[in-house]
Amino acid sequence: MNAKRRLMCKVLILAVGAIGLAFTVRMSAQVQTTTEEKEGETTQKVTVHRAEVLAVEGNDLFVKMEDGSIRHIADVPETARVTVDGQEIGIHDVKPGMRLERTIVTTTTPKVIVTTQTVKGKVWYVNPPTSVILTLENGQNQEFKIPKGQKFMVDGQATDAFGLRKGMLVSATKVVEVPVTEVEQQAKLTGQMPPPPPAPPAGEPILIAVVVQAPQEPAPAPAPAPAPAVAELPQTASELPLMGLLGLMLMAGSLGVHVFRKVIA
Repeated sequence: MNAKRRLMCKVLILAVGAIGLAFTVRMSAQVQTTTEEKEGETTQKVTVHRAEVLAVEGNDLFVKMEDGSIRHIADVPETARVTVDGQEIGIHDVKPGMRLERTIVTTTTPKVIVTTQTVKGKVWYVNPPTSVILTLENGQNQEFKIPKGQKFMVDGQATDAFGLRKGMLVSATKVVEVPVTEVEQQAKLTGQMPPPPPAPPAGEPILIAVVVQAPQEPAPAPAPAPAPAVAELPQTASELPLMGLLGLMLMAGSLGVHVFRKVIA
């Protein structure tokens, strides 16, 4: 955002040269005026303001200055531009976190405007030391006030108002010096995007993810293995021997009872 402006500061005190004449009533074509401009040494001052964007609301900008103060810049014009990475953007493209830098170069040049007015004529009437009436080259009479210390040139000799006589050909000069300060400003606004977040230290994990799973129902216990089937022996014999053995045992028991009874009897 560039702006040039010229400020003309006029000093109220006018420096008048050694020879001066105050004109009254009207100025005549017989009065010759020249203007000269004298420049002094030019100086430059560079001022830099830095701030960080806090928020943007419409055309209102909120920034934080280097000294920590908060500034509200209202109604930023649509034509305002800031240069970011070589591109110009408007107020609606400014984002929080951006860093703004405004550089102002002020060039000051002191000058002196010298205005010289010269008049020539014949003395028609003189009222020393306050005024004199001269007959100018065009035949008109004109009154001039005589400032204190005014000198007139008569035949190459300097004299004051008391030395003037009617009919004398005189010339007088008024010199006015006006000091003027010319100020020129050039402003440039640049910006930087917000810095990226700092990288984590080497060896430190960037993110540790913890996955929490919902509890699951316990898996059913496996069914017991079926008992091995008892192998059946093959039927290799009949029941006849068993029945014979049983009958033999009964016979032995009966015999034993018979013998026991005989012993008791």
